[in-house]
Amino acid sequence: MPIRLLSSEVASQIAAGEVVERPASVVKELTENALDAGAKNISISIEDAGRTLVEIADDGYGIPANELELAAARHATSKLVQSEDLFHIQTLGFRGEALASIGSVSHMTITSRVAAATEGARLKVDGGIAGKVEKVGAPVGTTLRVENLFYNVPARLKFLKTDVTERRAIDALVTRYALAYPNVRFKVTDGKQVTLQTAGDGDRRSILAALYGVDVAKQMLEVMAMEEGLSLTGFISPTSLTRSNRKEITFFVNGRWVQDYSLTTALLQAYHTLLMVGRYPLTTLFLDIDPEDVDVNVHPTKAEVRFRSQDKVFSFIQRSARKALLAYTPVASVSPQMWGGSRPVSSEGREIGIDWSIGHDDELQVTGSTLQVESESSPSTQPTNLQPSNVQPATFNTVPLLRLIGQIGSTYIVAEGPDGLYLIDQHAAHERVLFEKLMAQHDKKSIPSQALLTPEVVTLPPQSSKALMTQLPFLNHFGFEVEEFGTNTFQVRAMPALFAGGDPSSALRALVEDFEEDETPLQAEVEAKLAARVCKRLAVKGGQTLTIEEQRALLNDLEACTSPRTCPHGRPTMIHLSVDTLEKQFGRKGPR
Repeated sequence: MPIRLLSSEVASQIAAGEVVERPASVVKELTENALDAGAKNISISIEDAGRTLVEIADDGYGIPANELELAAARHATSKLVQSEDLFHIQTLGFRGEALASIGSVSHMTITSRVAAATEGARLKVDGGIAGKVEKVGAPVGTTLRVENLFYNVPARLKFLKTDVTERRAIDALVTRYALAYPNVRFKVTDGKQVTLQTAGDGDRRSILAALYGVDVAKQMLEVMAMEEGLSLTGFISPTSLTRSNRKEITFFVNGRWVQDYSLTTALLQAYHTLLMVGRYPLTTLFLDIDPEDVDVNVHPTKAEVRFRSQDKVFSFIQRSARKALLAYTPVASVSPQMWGGSRPVSSEGREIGIDWSIGHDDELQVTGSTLQVESESSPSTQPTNLQPSNVQPATFNTVPLLRLIGQIGSTYIVAEGPDGLYLIDQHAAHERVLFEKLMAQHDKKSIPSQALLTPEVVTLPPQSSKALMTQLPFLNHFGFEVEEFGTNTFQVRAMPALFAGGDPSSALRALVEDFEEDETPLQAEVEAKLAARVCKRLAVKGGQTLTIEEQRALLNDLEACTSPRTCPHGRPTMIHLSVDTLEKQFGRKGPR
C-alpha cells in the first residue's frame, strides 16, 4: 500500500486511544483540568457507568469565550510555552490533548465563564468537529458534558468492562483525588444517587472516615517526613489492618496520582517482616519533590514518572514509612511463660465459635512441646536440623486418625498419626473446615442464620460498596442478612450460625477487597470463590492460642473433611514427617 497522510479524524481517534481508555479516563482528565483551574467545588455526574454521560462542573477560573474553540483543539494548552517548561511542570495537565481526544470520540459540550465576563459561552464538539461558540448564561467556572462516549468507535465500546467495574474505576479515581485535595469539595452522583461527598475542610482523616469508616480512619498512622528536596505526608495502616492485594496502595507525586513500581516496593520494604505473606497495607502517601527532579512526560496518561535520583527517593520512602510504623507500633514482646507446660490458656479474643464438644478421651494431653518451628515471617517453616527434602506437604486426599500432642507458637498444632508426625497450620486447617461445612449446608439449602444482638454498621469505600451490592444476593443466600444503611454504608443484622461470634465487618470486607475486574455475580463457581474468602477471613488466625479441647475438635473436623490436605485456596494445611524420615534424621538407619 502507498504511504499516505492520515486524515485528521483518524489521527484524533488514534490519539484518543492513548488518552481515553474508559469512562474513568474522561473523569481523570477533566478533574485534573478543574483542579488546575483552581476549583474549590467539583461536581461529577455519571449515567450508565459513564457510557451515556460524564458531566463535570467546577467553580474554577473558567475559559474566556474567545479561547473556547482553541481549548478543544489538539496540542492547545495554557500550561506550556517552550520545551524547557517540560522539566519544571507544576500543573496536572500540560500536553494539550485531553479535550481534543475526548471530543473526537463523543458528543462534548463545553460551557464556561470567567469572572470578568457578564455572560458565559458554549461550544459543542461532535466526533471531533467543533460547532460555533454561543453566548449563554452560566456561573463562573466550567461545565464539561461528555455524552455517548465511543459512539463512533464501536470496537472500543465493546472492550469496556461491566457497569459495576467501570463505576468502581471512577469511584476509586475520585476517592484518590478527594484525599489528595482535601480543601476541594467533591461530589459524585451516579444517576440520582450521591455516592461520594466530601466537606472540603482540609481534614484528610475525616475523608478517610467517610470512605472507609470511622474505625479504619482512627487506626491509620500519619506520616510526616522531610529531607533535602523531599517531603512525604499521608497515612499508612498499622500491621493489624491489611488487604489481600496492592490496590489500596496509593501514591501522589506533586499532587499527581502515579503508578510507580519502585514507590510501592519501597513502601513494602518498610513493612518487611511485619506482615504475613500475601497481605498488603492500606496506604495514601503524598510525595513532594522539586519538579526538575521528576519527569512526568513519560506516558500520555501521565500516570508514570521517572525520578532523577531513584535510589534517594526509594530510601526516603522506606525510612519514613518504617519510622512511622515503629513509632506507632512498638515491637511486641512474648513472655517466656507462654511456652511453659502449665501456662493458663485463655479463650478471649477468639474470632468465631466452633463446636468444640467433640474430642477423643484417650489423646495425650500435652500443652507444652520442645519442638520448635520458625515463625510465619521467617523464610521457611521447616523444623531445624531437617533438610528441605525431608519435610513435605502431605499429598493424599485423606488423613489418618490423629492423636493430639500440642500447639507450637500459637500457630501450629502437632499431632501423631500411625505413619509419623503431622504439623498442622491451624488457620489453613480451620479455613478448610469452615468452607466444607458452609458448602455442605449450601448444597442441602439449609444454612442456619443467627441474628445479631446489635446490628453492625459497616462503611466501605464507594468502589467497594458497588461491588458488595452485586453480591448481596449471595450473602442473603448464605445466611447473612445485610441491607443498605445510607451512602456506602451497610447494616449486618444476621450471620450464618457457623460463623457465630465472628466479625461481620471482616466478612463484608473479605468479599470486596480482592474483587477482580473480570468477576461478575453470575460467573461460574463464584459462590464457592466468595465463600472461600469469607472462611479465610473468619478462620482462627496464626498466633491465636487454642485450648486443648479446641485443638482436638479442629483435628476431628479436619479428619472428616473431603479435602483435608489443603485450604480452599490451595495452601497446604499440614506437613508430614514420616517415621522413616525421623529415624534417618536420628541416625537409626545409617548416615543421611
